[in-house]
Amino acid sequence: MLYKHITVFPDQAVDYLNPVPGKVYVDCTLGGAGHSKRILERISPGGTFIGIDQDLDAINNAHKILDCYKSDIHLVHDNFVNLSNILSKLHLSSVDGILLDLGLSLNQLKNSKRGFSFNADEPLDMRFNINTKITAKDVVNNEDKKNLVRIFRQFGEERFAVQIANNIVKYRQKKPVLTTKQLVEIVYESVPAKVIYKQKIHPATKIFMALRIFVNKELEMLDKFMKNAAELLNSKGRICVISFHSLEDRIVKHNFKEFAKECVCPPDFPKCVCNKKKIYCVLSKKAIRPQKSEIEANPMARSAILRVAEKV
Repeated sequence: MLYKHITVFPDQAVDYLNPVPGKVYVDCTLGGAGHSKRILERISPGGTFIGIDQDLDAINNAHKILDCYKSDIHLVHDNFVNLSNILSKLHLSSVDGILLDLGLSLNQLKNSKRGFSFNADEPLDMRFNINTKITAKDVVNNEDKKNLVRIFRQFGEERFAVQIANNIVKYRQKKPVLTTKQLVEIVYESVPAKVIYKQKIHPATKIFMALRIFVNKELEMLDKFMKNAAELLNSKGRICVISFHSLEDRIVKHNFKEFAKECVCPPDFPKCVCNKKKIYCVLSKKAIRPQKSEIEANPMARSAILRVAEKV
């Protein structure tokens, strides 16, 4: 089956990454390999490229697209949070550039049959890596009402979290919630009709996002990675991160800001005692957003935000 995906910031992100021949670059989220292809075009021949993805479909697709390039290519089925271990196995300690394109691929929505989309009737799975244990079905059917409310609020910022959780619990007392269609029906019953009529997004959008984030531990993994990424970059190495919602972007922005600080001593201290050194220079002073033409060509790009930092 043809792998479907439209790359966001296809050229802009790679321009900021600034790949050059002979150096080492990592695409932490291969997706449709659009960014990876552009990176390899710039570093071949002679560069080293590492591509990582949790989704085996993305790995298999990347082999078809990238194996023709004359570079040292390593495609790894793993979570980017394990980059340090991946580099160690390749006898590398650091790299010259890191790219993360967070969120879903079009292929996961359209072809994976794992329940990422509320527009299809599929099993409630939502795992990026099908080898992990917990599925969205497990969460919806086993978590108590209090935890469901917390998940929907914390990861989806859903204002009708209580009503939706209540109705899930009532529904599963009669039969388990096994499919996306069942979950969508519960959401429609929980959200006032006037709200559904007025809002621009599908009423199940935030619930599906919350479950996906929780199942894949997306925010937890992202925060852990961002705290350690600088250690894996060479001097003048760059990290580019594309996020798609405020929860992700907040983590990226906060970590860039913290690593860009120098002294954090109180202003009334006569001299610095914290010895904090600036690690990043943030190249994206403001969030970089896609051009109107890109959004028209790829509506999935409308919420994308690109941030870039360079290690000093």
